[in-house]
Amino acid sequence: MKIAITYDNGQVFQHFGKTEAFMVYEIEDGNLVNSEILPSNGAGHGALAGLLAEHAIDVLICGGIGAGALSALADCGIEVCAGAQGDTEDVLEAYMNGELVSAGATCDHHEEGHICGHHEEEHSCGNQESCGGGCGSRSTLEGRNVGKTVRTHYRGTFNDGEQFDSSYDRGEPLEFVCGAGMMIKGFDAAVADMEVGQIVDVHLMPEEAYGMPDPQAIFTIEIAQMPGAEDLSVGQQVYLSNAYGQPFPVKVTAKDDTTITFDANHEMAGKELNFSIELVEVL
Repeated sequence: MKIAITYDNGQVFQHFGKTEAFMVYEIEDGNLVNSEILPSNGAGHGALAGLLAEHAIDVLICGGIGAGALSALADCGIEVCAGAQGDTEDVLEAYMNGELVSAGATCDHHEEGHICGHHEEEHSCGNQESCGGGCGSRSTLEGRNVGKTVRTHYRGTFNDGEQFDSSYDRGEPLEFVCGAGMMIKGFDAAVADMEVGQIVDVHLMPEEAYGMPDPQAIFTIEIAQMPGAEDLSVGQQVYLSNAYGQPFPVKVTAKDDTTITFDANHEMAGKELNFSIELVEVL
């Protein structure tokens, strides 16, 4: 069985039609036997279904996805679990354990929310000013590696030294196209002119990573106006849909008898990040 997950810097990318790549996992007898990155080459919704079918993908796990893409994937015989978010390996494990249940626009056990009106179709993370490029927005870079597929090892830490991610721990370098918007812009910029074998340490301010939290991305809705909201709890991550019917991830931050509050900011928004980056290979 082959499982493809929309991919962005180790995370589930949140817009199927705009994903720059898929992480493809090959499973045999319940065990992971291989993983590789499959570039989308800029294909749109319909072409992506054909691309996945061409590579014999059985299951797609993604964030937001439209009805047309769902139909195209179904025609190709590809099972879809939409509404996933977080680290791709964690999501894969959850799927293998039977913990992801797709309901069209969400993998949670509730109805899709109604329109919040705070997000625009053109930018899939829902926060064009503060995402810092980490949601796949394109940036302009100069350097010997820009436009090339590179493989890097990295270790990411917060300012207190706590590690939040490491490719070394996974035993597999991260592969991406430098300057294509697949990475947060500070990481991309650090790699743009590195030499193979070089190791650099970078400190990224929020503007170079996932941006600052946007107060407009925190909003409160009457529970009576959102079917299924009464079943949600504080801390739960769910999906709502914007004015265009496009799903986006939010976290429940407060709830009382009549209202519920959501935060659509990225969980890393506002954080300074540190990376030790090793350029392993330029393909």
